[in-house]
Amino acid sequence: MLTNTKEKIFVTKSYMPPLEEYMQYVNRVFENAQLTNNGPLVRELEEKLIEFLGIENIQYVTNGTIALQLALRALDIEDGEVITTPFSYVATTSAILWEKLTPVYVDIEPDNFTIDPKKIEEKITDRTRAIMPVHVFGYACDVDTIQKIADKYHLKVIYDSAHAFASVYKHRPLVTYGDISTLSFHATKLFHTVEGGACIIKDEIVKKELDLLKRFGHNGDEHFCMGINAKQSEMHAAMGLAIFPHLYEIIDKRRIICQLYDSLLEGCVKLPKKQEGLEYNYAYYPVVFKSEKELLRVFEALKKEEIYPRRYFYPSLNKLPYLLDYQPCPISEDIADRIACLPLYPALDLSIVEKIAKIIKTTVDN
Repeated sequence: MLTNTKEKIFVTKSYMPPLEEYMQYVNRVFENAQLTNNGPLVRELEEKLIEFLGIENIQYVTNGTIALQLALRALDIEDGEVITTPFSYVATTSAILWEKLTPVYVDIEPDNFTIDPKKIEEKITDRTRAIMPVHVFGYACDVDTIQKIADKYHLKVIYDSAHAFASVYKHRPLVTYGDISTLSFHATKLFHTVEGGACIIKDEIVKKELDLLKRFGHNGDEHFCMGINAKQSEMHAAMGLAIFPHLYEIIDKRRIICQLYDSLLEGCVKLPKKQEGLEYNYAYYPVVFKSEKELLRVFEALKKEEIYPRRYFYPSLNKLPYLLDYQPCPISEDIADRIACLPLYPALDLSIVEKIAKIIKTTVDN
């Protein structure tokens, strides 16, 4: 009987460091027998990330969603509304809802798909407590305008920077903007620790508060506040430390793949517009088709070749079925119906990139 031996190509593939390099760190864990509670590998990884990202502090936690929740708690945002984007992964909205807050959606810019700052002020009420934009796909929000609005209305700014690791904007690491910026180190990310996330915090007092919140709210036998367990383990830190020396190689290989896509797909699909002053991290390769019908036709053609892109991000979050009220966001809804991310990871062979581009070009409406 014939079997299909064709390799399946998914939208991403987790980067795996050389096993012997990972095991060097695992051996250290076994030697000191400390698996959690701010162990030496966690502290070492935090120091390396501080240096690499050009930041002053980092709180390494269990995932990017809890990082958003901790950010809201550390900034004392305990009731009211949070202005956010409908164009993101569901975790952005989930974090707000989980903290018993109300998400208020502001539509996105049509060119780079980040929150449209021109539409923020009209959504501010006396119940607005914070703005939570997303540097979607690693592209920069209009950080200057957003900060001016926040200052005017005395609002906090929490950036969901899950996609923005290593992106630089106006000569500053993108993760340094806002009161708190959060990261995700999920296995699918450019840099990962299997599961993980982080908070980068502007204010020293808030930093100490968040550090307390992530470990049950107590120091030793002294309890100061209600907290949660968001401490990260030594085994997760071991993966991050093993990957860390390969970061520049990872980014460079992703850049080469993106540039090849650019050359092959020019004029065929719409791409996000990169802001002037942005040094991009090549976290994703999103493309927008002319219609949802065209997108689905391309998906079907790629599936026949065992190639599986993903609909990032679908649906537009303002259309989630468990929200109490529908808040129209026509641009986000339109883009969400037509956008997909193409396979992108360091081990992706360039011949596969060429094959994907050829299938797309022969399938779309000309």
